[in-house]
Amino acid sequence: MATNVTIGAKEYFPGISKIQYEGPQSKNPLAFKYYDENKVVAGKPMKDHFRFAIAYWHTFCGAGSDPFGAGTMPLPWSKNSDAMQAAKDKLDAAFEFISKLGAPFYCFHDRDIAPEGNSIEESEANLKEIVALAKKKQAESGIKLLWGTANLFSHPRYMNGASTNPDFHVLTHGAAQVKAAIDATVELGGENYVFWGGREGYTSLLNTNMKRELEHLGMFLTKSRDYGRKIGFKGSFLIEPKPMEPSTHQYDSDVATVIGFLRKFDLLNDFKLNIENNHATLAQHSFAHELQVAADAGLLGSLDVNQGYPHNGWDTDEFLKNLYDAIEMMLVLLPYGGIGKGGMNFDAKVRRNSTDLEDLFIAHIGSMDTIARGLLIADRILSESDYIKLRTARYASYDSGNGAAFERGELGLEALRDLAVNMGEPKQISGKQELIENLINQYI
Repeated sequence: MATNVTIGAKEYFPGISKIQYEGPQSKNPLAFKYYDENKVVAGKPMKDHFRFAIAYWHTFCGAGSDPFGAGTMPLPWSKNSDAMQAAKDKLDAAFEFISKLGAPFYCFHDRDIAPEGNSIEESEANLKEIVALAKKKQAESGIKLLWGTANLFSHPRYMNGASTNPDFHVLTHGAAQVKAAIDATVELGGENYVFWGGREGYTSLLNTNMKRELEHLGMFLTKSRDYGRKIGFKGSFLIEPKPMEPSTHQYDSDVATVIGFLRKFDLLNDFKLNIENNHATLAQHSFAHELQVAADAGLLGSLDVNQGYPHNGWDTDEFLKNLYDAIEMMLVLLPYGGIGKGGMNFDAKVRRNSTDLEDLFIAHIGSMDTIARGLLIADRILSESDYIKLRTARYASYDSGNGAAFERGELGLEALRDLAVNMGEPKQISGKQELIENLINQYI
């Protein structure tokens, strides 16, 4: 866990010291009420349950702009007209913020941390220079890289995607970026590498050869995997599902779709899922649903913890404050054994009218507290209540006799038909949904 506050030549968050745990009774907005990093819950410290990470793009690059207006937030580390000096200032601000917040990890896209140059070679040199500085910052602070990735969606060349682009020339530029981003991730000791296919999809089927594009995506990921392994990357490659936005239809639309894709292209041994709450919402699923599908497949890799506004269908990337989402998330993660080498990345941004720099701290603190409270409640539900017993009881008919024989594959369709005749009409068995919902409310 990061303990040293790393401050560069300039302090960007003066007056804010290391955020401390003060307990539920505290009125201090710059203190944790529930997140006590070393408190042991369900056999391990809170910090190991969550492995919190700060998203470089929203926290240090997002100035509050939207499609209807310019940015509203002051970013004092982005004022220098020299792009590389601004990147260095941003690095100083980032490590100061992460150290003061006490988060152990961060995540970035290549273009978040270093500016794009006028050529591939210049872009690679820019990234290498900033990575060298980041490596020193990591050593000084104890902060680690949870994952790196490449931005293959912002530049106009990627208007039709990167690895699924109908123009092979564009694909090669995407490959150059991914190579450099994997190099950077390995150099910084990143524990995972993420692919988000923001424009890997289509707007109209009328001009799209979907089969060919999916095959190109599969080949691109295979060759990226091969390169990463060749240079010594031992972590997981992660795919982050999202059904739409910016593409009308993205090929990585939800967890189940990605699992099928990974199976088809023989990538299951190297890839897992990075699951975002707001993306689950856009796919018409709950966060818990997506987590459970990945967990049941053994492919739960890492999380982007945020939430969306449910009434407008946009990826609003709000900080997670819904306690029910936090509880249901932990009710999946605790029985599964946690997130392993993954983490909980705050892919979230303060609202456009939250313009004070301290709002960045307040937003992260509130979300960390919400998740910590979700852990405490979920642990009590699992250890003290009849939650597991009630759910397990619904499947009791499969625990012995003919039900168990069916699960073992010993009963064919004819035998099942004969059993139905002999057993007659089944009795109704209540799902006790309201009882379980009330039970969860009891522990809040």
